[in-house]
Amino acid sequence: MMDTPQITPGEDVWSAWLLRRRSGGDAARARRVAETVHGYVGKVLDGAALGPGMVMADLGSGEGVVAWEAIARIGPTLGVVLTDISAPMLIYAQARAQELEVAAQCRFVECGAARLAGIADGCLDAVTSRSALAYVADKEAAFAEMFRVLKPRGRVSLGEPLFRDEALAAEAMRRALAEPGAPELLALLHRWKAAQFPDTEAAIAANPITAYGERDLLRLAQQVGFEQLHLELHIEVQPSTVTDWEVFVHASPHPWAPGLDQILATRFTQAERATLEAALRPEVEAGRFVSASRMVYLTAVKPG
Repeated sequence: MMDTPQITPGEDVWSAWLLRRRSGGDAARARRVAETVHGYVGKVLDGAALGPGMVMADLGSGEGVVAWEAIARIGPTLGVVLTDISAPMLIYAQARAQELEVAAQCRFVECGAARLAGIADGCLDAVTSRSALAYVADKEAAFAEMFRVLKPRGRVSLGEPLFRDEALAAEAMRRALAEPGAPELLALLHRWKAAQFPDTEAAIAANPITAYGERDLLRLAQQVGFEQLHLELHIEVQPSTVTDWEVFVHASPHPWAPGLDQILATRFTQAERATLEAALRPEVEAGRFVSASRMVYLTAVKPG
């Protein structure tokens, strides 16, 4: 069963991850994450095909990075609606808009992607989402809302992570542990991964971040009426850029996942912690620990 990450007063699960836990509290790691995110944002905005005088909405806007880059590209005539379910992140983004002197171009709406309350029918030229739709349980409703708020010929451009393979790997570990002679290290690795990802078929199907694949997003977009669909699946498997053990254990793969530090403290005995660290730490510090990222990009047009 997945664990619940620890947060501090004034945070919610989203702000804790975006502003602290994603980078493991390390400034150098935070800069590398920002560089990676900038690439994702650029791809999403390329798909949005924005122009002067347009109005867009960014769903799950978080720190506002999509909005700020869109304004930097288009200039002062672009209007942006930033939506998020996280009140702390909206407060953060509002303050950032003031710092960047773009607040007059922005409107902030506290809502989830499945119900875009406060956004009128057919009022937007583009809708973007970067790593937000993944966490929405009712993705069909979210696509229907995107369709509703777009003008005829309006565009949607999404960039979403795929976590299903991580969950399937945890499930495979669980099944392997049922076999005679399963090694102790496998049990420890499974305990780590099962705290961050669902590890049964039923749990995978019930969890918003693992219940879908790229074809599901394509199907849902078609189902609500979008046309001119284009989908790209980007997979990168390479050595992790994290070679500091403390950063490695404090970082978290997604907002709903605890870091390995919390998992070791709550799920492992002292001897088990030592065993897992002895196996993982040399690989991490030598730069041999391999990580995979899977991103799906989808663009589509509302008929009209």
